[in-house]
Amino acid sequence: MKIAKFAVCIDNSDYPASLELCKIYRVLPDEDAGQDGDLRIVDESGEDYLYSADRFVLIKVPGEVEQAILQAS
Repeated sequence: MKIAKFAVCIDNSDYPASLELCKIYRVLPDEDAGQDGDLRIVDESGEDYLYSADRFVLIKVPGEVEQAILQAS
């Protein structure tokens, strides 16, 4: 089973409807995006989009938190 990644938004400028400051977002694997300095984020629309990685800080969450986030999405 692959471990999900999560990130906290630290900059939502230009995307206030799509990203909330200080909110935890799910990061989907995307090697091409990573090479370009981007992250594939499941945003407020419920869809995944590419955002600049410098808008986020990657975090590790406890298993119970991960389960809750994944069930909510």
